[in-house]
Amino acid sequence: MSTRPSLEIAVRASAALGEGPTWDAAARRLIWVDILSSRVHTYDPATGRRTTLATEQHVGAAKPRAGGGLVVNLRDGIGTYGADGGFDWLLREAVPGRRGNDAAVAPDGALWAGTMRYDERTGGGTLSRIGADGAHAEFLPEVTVSNGIGWSPDGRLMYYIDTPTRRIDVFDVDDADGPVVAGRRPFAEVEKGAGFPDGLCVDADGAVWVALWDGAAIRRYAPDGTLDRVVELPFPRPTACAFGGADLTDLYLTSARAGLGAFAPPLAGSLLVIAGAGQGLAQPAFAG
Repeated sequence: MSTRPSLEIAVRASAALGEGPTWDAAARRLIWVDILSSRVHTYDPATGRRTTLATEQHVGAAKPRAGGGLVVNLRDGIGTYGADGGFDWLLREAVPGRRGNDAAVAPDGALWAGTMRYDERTGGGTLSRIGADGAHAEFLPEVTVSNGIGWSPDGRLMYYIDTPTRRIDVFDVDDADGPVVAGRRPFAEVEKGAGFPDGLCVDADGAVWVALWDGAAIRRYAPDGTLDRVVELPFPRPTACAFGGADLTDLYLTSARAGLGAFAPPLAGSLLVIAGAGQGLAQPAFAG
């Protein structure tokens, strides 16, 4: 069950809080962020080309837009960058002491975006759905560290992590009369001493891959919630994972140096990749 695969360095970096890897199929590149450095990075594995976009605020996540550009989860709300680089606020909701964290795009093209307190105060964060027109609906009002979000291959299940709970939860999704998400229940739980669940992604088999902060590992849970694979890593704080590459078989991993100080291993903060780790799912772009 436990493996030490061959890790390749996609981008050698010293990200304070690398997060949110996302494969942009239209541009054939990997998007990821360094939250605390207010940077959005891209990486083209075919050419090695890299770009960096500086944002004016801490950026919890960046996702591709259907018409080009990016949607970003910032400290004070949701913003968009056009294909020309121009910035606009889609939803501005500044709350002192709070910032945007992880986000994901649902099969219907809506953005699900989380927030958290800088001091990680219990219940100080939220999870919301933002439509293409900017319509905002708060879904979970009292979470602590809103993190990984993903959907099953058929779109009928939504997975979610509030990190301090140590759980990956699952909801039912009913699209008969618009997206209705309900029935929250535990999918899997990370035992004490194994780290805390952070970002996640779902593969083509419906298995859930979860990065374990302070656990130096990524886990794969089968669709029934049983643990079937543990990928050991040479740094303690992996933050998230996503499948990418032309055939979506390469697993990209972000990581953090924050809080490690002089004890940070050399690869902490870099973007890593495990070639041929599995078969991923194509991710939708934000419809707005």
